Amino acid sequence: MERSRARSSFWIVLACIAVPLVLVFGVEFIQRGNLYETWAWMSHNPKLFIMNGILDLFVFLLIFGLTGTLLPSFALALLLLCTMSFVSYFKVKLIGEPFFPWDIFLNKESMNIMPLVANKSALMRIGTMVVSVLALFVLSFFVPRLRLRPLTQIGVGLAAIFALYSFGVNAPWSSYVMDRMGASEIAWNQSENYGSNGMALAFTMNVKNAIVPKPAGYDEAAMASLAETLKTAQQSGIQTASLNMDSAGGQKPNVIFIMNEAFWDPTLLPNVKFSEDPVPTVHRLQQESTSGYLLSPQFGGGTSNVEYEVLTGQSMSFLPAGSIPYQQYISRPISSLAGYFEGQGYKSMAIHSYEGWFWNRENVYKQMGFESFMSKDQFTNPQYKGDFISDDEVANSIIKQVDSSDRPMFIYTVTMQNHGPYDDNRYGTNPIKAEGPLTPDAKSTLETYTQGAHDADASLQKLIDHFTQTGKPTVIIFYGDHLPMLGYDYDVYTQAGFIHTAKSEQWSLEELQRMHSVPFVTWSNIGLSKEQVPTISNSFLGSYVLNRIGLPLPATLAYNRELAQKMPGMLRNLVVDASGKLYPSVPAPLKGDVEKYREMQYDELFGKQYLAKYIDTEYLKQNVMPNYNQEFAEQPPADADTVLNASEH
Repeated sequence: MERSRARSSFWIVLACIAVPLVLVFGVEFIQRGNLYETWAWMSHNPKLFIMNGILDLFVFLLIFGLTGTLLPSFALALLLLCTMSFVSYFKVKLIGEPFFPWDIFLNKESMNIMPLVANKSALMRIGTMVVSVLALFVLSFFVPRLRLRPLTQIGVGLAAIFALYSFGVNAPWSSYVMDRMGASEIAWNQSENYGSNGMALAFTMNVKNAIVPKPAGYDEAAMASLAETLKTAQQSGIQTASLNMDSAGGQKPNVIFIMNEAFWDPTLLPNVKFSEDPVPTVHRLQQESTSGYLLSPQFGGGTSNVEYEVLTGQSMSFLPAGSIPYQQYISRPISSLAGYFEGQGYKSMAIHSYEGWFWNRENVYKQMGFESFMSKDQFTNPQYKGDFISDDEVANSIIKQVDSSDRPMFIYTVTMQNHGPYDDNRYGTNPIKAEGPLTPDAKSTLETYTQGAHDADASLQKLIDHFTQTGKPTVIIFYGDHLPMLGYDYDVYTQAGFIHTAKSEQWSLEELQRMHSVPFVTWSNIGLSKEQVPTISNSFLGSYVLNRIGLPLPATLAYNRELAQKMPGMLRNLVVDASGKLYPSVPAPLKGDVEKYREMQYDELFGKQYLAKYIDTEYLKQNVMPNYNQEFAEQPPADADTVLNASEH
């Protein structure tokens, strides 16, 4: 009996050494995509390899503590960690971001990525993992079952929980261990963070980032002092606004924001020529009216984060990399353009030609003060282009809503037609041809995307024609949420010479700006003067538009406008100052201004909302509209289509 126990203990100890090493190798091989890069990382970073092994060991021990049997625990640990690695691998390929702890809570949205990765290569990799897991389960029936005693099982499980929790919250002892093992968090570039530290370690270091830290010195006295600073910015903004309002004839025009899915100008690709201008309306407006480039916090996905910045005036730069405010943070009323326009006598409506539950929009729009939300179900017998409702159909809906309203309207529109991936030949033939140094697959992808951009451009022209004819005072702001994901590893962008490498950590600041710059154009029939805007962050767009129209700015948005004049562009890892100079982080002269911006955002999103006691109470303490979506509440769904798949919309 003693010999049998000793033998079992020997095999368990051996497994505790070997299993984590196998798990790290498997996870990193999946994450990095090839054997050479995996071996290079392991051989050049032996301490980090061991550190990842320690973390995988505790995951294995936690499962071992729950099940009490060795091989099934190995199989479950392999299934869990390799699944996470697969998700991270494909997420990086698609939108340049790895798998974060908070991605676990995306619920329905996370499932919609599956059709995008269900290709032959992906299925072979996933199949290999599944076969390995099944083989371990089958093997467990034919070899002696190595079990833990009940008390030992409980002890192992509790010890694993304690260790994983300590590493996740960065307890002092675990921080010491990670420092000694060479861990160095690169929070501003998560692709590099995962590539340098390994997936298990980078994922674990991100756990603490799920909690947004309170700014130093945050309390009511500090916010009262900040309120006085904000009043100064507001007074300056009121002066400018009244002048513009006079020049506009005192009108309250319809204000229509159109965030067109993945809209970008494909003619910016330096080595590609097109058989005709794919976006003639946008190019004309760039010459005739106010236009420029928005600095988007996203690439290829994460549309709701762009909405969040535009609608609230808050910045993703102050939130954990990869976080989704719509999913994680907005659970109480929050100030937004929707509530602002309602306070100005407008009817505020959101229009989105996809499922209302996606990204939790139906709940978030309610908290933002929208009066109505028209989602896919409220479109009657809509026209489809490919898998999604067409942009032309969305333009028809905007026209119908404005023409039937007896109040001026604020409409925030999010389209879907040109949603990726673009390798589906959705239009059959693409009349606009691309010529350049592209592979056949890249050429086909680009042409499909370009046809969608052309249709988006035509839908904008349709709106312009209508409001020109009716003469209803109207301002349209048209832009994309992010650059499109044109193939894995930025395939089209590298082939066309837009960037020099697919490795984002090696991009210059100029390339980083290029990959996050989306054109925006405006049109109005109220006589607004033309202005060129080289760069402006999405979070500053709302205050910029209100100021241009001549509407009074609440204090927080007035501060946004003032800050944008000093620092028009800000991402987590890129800052553009007033002269257009690029920085990898906030330069010293602007840090105080940016800190005030961060304090404003923390106070409303996470804090006690002290500012609302001192300034702009009506704006900062907006209430949910009591009649939210009543006009659509009793309407039956327009059709019974099955839910269409989308990666990030």
